[in-house]
Amino acid sequence: MARRKMNVLIIGAAGRDFHNFNMVYRDNETVSVVAFTAAQIPDIEGRRYPPELAGRLYPKGIPIYAEAELPQLIASLAVDECVFSYSDVPHQHVMTVGAICTAAGANFKIMGTKQTQLKSRKPVVSVGAVRTGAGKSQTSRRIIEILMAKGLNVVAVRHPMPYGNLVAQKVQRFAEVADLKKHQCTVEEMEEYEPHVVRGNVVYAGVDYEAILRAAENDPNGCDVMLWDGGNNDFPFFVSDLHCCVVDPHRPGHELSYYPGAANLRIADVAVINKIDSANWADVQTVRQNIAAVNPKAIVMDAVSALAMDDPAVVKGKKVLVVEDGPTLTHGGMKIGAGVVAAQKYGAAGFVDPRPYTVGRISETFRMYPNIGVLLPAMGYGRRQLKDLEATINNTKCDAVVVATPIDLGRLIKINKPHTRVHYNLQEIGSPNFDEVLSDFCKRHKLTKQVQRPN
Repeated sequence: MARRKMNVLIIGAAGRDFHNFNMVYRDNETVSVVAFTAAQIPDIEGRRYPPELAGRLYPKGIPIYAEAELPQLIASLAVDECVFSYSDVPHQHVMTVGAICTAAGANFKIMGTKQTQLKSRKPVVSVGAVRTGAGKSQTSRRIIEILMAKGLNVVAVRHPMPYGNLVAQKVQRFAEVADLKKHQCTVEEMEEYEPHVVRGNVVYAGVDYEAILRAAENDPNGCDVMLWDGGNNDFPFFVSDLHCCVVDPHRPGHELSYYPGAANLRIADVAVINKIDSANWADVQTVRQNIAAVNPKAIVMDAVSALAMDDPAVVKGKKVLVVEDGPTLTHGGMKIGAGVVAAQKYGAAGFVDPRPYTVGRISETFRMYPNIGVLLPAMGYGRRQLKDLEATINNTKCDAVVVATPIDLGRLIKINKPHTRVHYNLQEIGSPNFDEVLSDFCKRHKLTKQVQRPN
């Protein structure tokens, strides 16, 4: 009598879950993945992981359900094992989900680096963090600028954000701003891809990271170094030759208590303590001690998020609405961001609470995350959400708007009141710094290309 395949359910949020499936389960004939569940991202449940990506064993694809249905799904689909596959949640949350699974009769599993990381033929620098909003993007930009200044072709690969047509998003390449429209990117995607493109380097993203890696290695513009640009607080999909983890002293202790950020810190070659200029000294010391306790071999780098505002006169003496990066405020849990710090620096008279003025999907966001406070998350996972964001901003009775998102929000929506953008870049303090660390990295990997200087 043939032995029944083990039924597996993958608990995810449209990113790490698909990667774990592709790496471990897609061609595995001993198991049957009967479903994905989704959390954190709106409008993911109710779809299917398509057969074009799921492979020959799944000619009908795989259904995606809401995580709230987990106990019923374990029973109705005879699930033997549940695989936890999303990020930026407290350890308590992980084990609460584990308790739900084990109480329903299923095993509970978390995947590690060995089974889920791909090996590149190019040297890889990776950037991760202990929490969403710690400063990964600015760290990635800083690293890329240094490597490009050495004359190297840097190709960035971004952690997945596949919120649209998954088949069309199998492998995405962004080399110019027009590619963002071509691929119908959400605000959240543009915030991550556009800063790379405008600096002159190519960025890849999508769903199938084996195919993405090989395309990136053979990019038509050339590839000397691969930069893994992490998402949330997840660990890299690629084996890294230099892994950098950003630690946030505004949330001391989270570097030990959030999944999988605590793992990110433990595998780091470089731990960057960011925002030391705006954090309490005692909190900086707490994270420094925690780094030493779990990863004493890591190079520890101090840094600040250097802020600039396009037009400070727009906010001086005014009551302002601050629009911050969406994920940083929602599952990132931040109560203060670059927009607030910049508004205070440039003399804003006060902050206006957007909650009385929200509409539609933005109102839903505040119901899901009631502790956001007086900041407005720039949510834009779809056209409807973006329209609701525009209406909320325009409804809000304020003198001016501070836009602290990595892209120019005013290019995507019409804001009916004065507004200005905040920019932020990583700036290391003293030594060690990225110039030193990356010079050593280039020597070790014989990356000695010379910068072409004009005659």
